[in-house]
Amino acid sequence: MNDRMNTIFGWLLASAGIALGGSIVAGMYFHGDGQRLEDDFAWGYVIEAAEGGAAEAEVEPIGNRLAVADLANGEATFARCQSCHQVAAGPSGLGPNLNGVIGSAIGGHASDFSYSSAIKEHGGQWSYENLDEWLRSPSGFIPGNQMSFPGLADPQARADLIAYLHAAGGGGPDFPPPVEAAPAEGEADATGATDTADQNQPGEEAGAQATDGPVSTGQAATANQNNT
Repeated sequence: MNDRMNTIFGWLLASAGIALGGSIVAGMYFHGDGQRLEDDFAWGYVIEAAEGGAAEAEVEPIGNRLAVADLANGEATFARCQSCHQVAAGPSGLGPNLNGVIGSAIGGHASDFSYSSAIKEHGGQWSYENLDEWLRSPSGFIPGNQMSFPGLADPQARADLIAYLHAAGGGGPDFPPPVEAAPAEGEADATGATDTADQNQPGEEAGAQATDGPVSTGQAATANQNNT
């Protein structure tokens, strides 16, 4: 019995010694002895996330896009809408009839169609600008409407579709005129500096107008004396 207990205690002491020795070796190898890290020490790599999403590309005004609209492309795009809408005069189907819709009241154009409350309560008119926003994202323009169409992300494709609707019976006034792009900040500064320089420098035309005007009697007499 005593020999057995001595054996057990021997194994326990040996295990404790092995564990202690392993801890000392690990501390020496991995510097786990509480050594202070340098202030500029960095663990691994630092990955900086970009703040915010990528900025959306600036979209030209609807008048600019309508001025270069492709009616054939607009007609091809409208083919995707014909299961619910028709632009020719007639009754509404799954969606309201779109004949004469451009410029009409939102939610009040097709009298034979039951619009959702979200559309009826929105107010306003189907202007070219509103149609452009509606076609970009129906759920974004009028939240809560029942339109299943997700929208057209391509700005020019929306303009092509609107131009086709206008030509095929959708009605509406003339297209809004294109808007000229504002000059870049550097170009504007250079133009302003040039204009200022031109104003400060006497022009040859001003001098010509002064000499070409009527000559007073005193000036004529002085000229005659100089010529004598």
